[in-house]
Amino acid sequence: MDVVNFLKDKTRIPVIGAPLFTVSYPELVLAQCKAGVVGSFPALNARPEEKLTEWISMMKQELADYKEQNPDAVVAPFAVNQICHHSNNRLEHDMEVCVEHEVPIIITSLRAPKFVVDAVHSYGGAVMHDVINIRHAKKAIDEGADGLILVCAGAGGHAGALSPFALVREVREFFDGPVALSGSISHGASILSAQAMGADFAYIGTRFIATEEANASQGYKDMIVDSAANDIMYSPTFTGVHGNYLKPSVVNAGLDPDNLPYADKNDMNFGSSGAGGDNQKKAWKDIWGSGQGIGNLHDVPTVKDAVDGLVNEYEEAKQALAGKSA
Repeated sequence: MDVVNFLKDKTRIPVIGAPLFTVSYPELVLAQCKAGVVGSFPALNARPEEKLTEWISMMKQELADYKEQNPDAVVAPFAVNQICHHSNNRLEHDMEVCVEHEVPIIITSLRAPKFVVDAVHSYGGAVMHDVINIRHAKKAIDEGADGLILVCAGAGGHAGALSPFALVREVREFFDGPVALSGSISHGASILSAQAMGADFAYIGTRFIATEEANASQGYKDMIVDSAANDIMYSPTFTGVHGNYLKPSVVNAGLDPDNLPYADKNDMNFGSSGAGGDNQKKAWKDIWGSGQGIGNLHDVPTVKDAVDGLVNEYEEAKQALAGKSA
């Protein structure tokens, strides 16, 4: 699938909503798609595993009905995120569900195993794989991934440390396929900047946490609104992999941000049951992930209002840039 052309007429603005663990539930994803941006969710958010079939069936039907009732509306498709980690004992089941329902875009994280890529390609779907460096990018392409999501410095949750200016240009040295860029993107001008650097899409998470439809506590949403880039800390403590988190949430959990225990990537556990899975879920419940681009977020709007704002800012940025070059 040519992801860029596939989404060209199905989105109002080149944005993919990032899959947010414990936050991206059907209400949020449907609102994103109806607002004209790609919505996505981690398959593991649907618990127990039988819920995944229910969620996908319901969302497909609701979006089809909405499009029929609003023929002039730009309605985007949704994507499902698969955590391809050895501890995710649901991966095979969840992929079977996605294949059955022919989910058009699968977002893979941690690795892009060939069996997932082959399964998605069997019905004409596409795989976008998130990476933080060139080694991971080349490995994903070797496995057959159709596109890359570059998770750069400043992105919320598990994030890399490379500047987007560095990673995008290095990737474009050897890859001309679809690229989405993540890292501190919460304003329409930043979406245009991502395109100017060579990306096709902006990959946005934190802006959508602070919306009415997000499955996040009011305290989480308020903390995003009340915080700025200086309130974000980068640590591997909570999952074993470096990520960006709201420092005040760490303090509220009774921890000292400057003296956190060491954690190794081998401690990661995405199992659907057992102590490891429970611990993983608790970490994300009590310690709140966020990107650095929160300084311009001052409210908790509906998803539609948030997307409308991004569209207006994007268009204003294009006009301003055209004026400077005239």
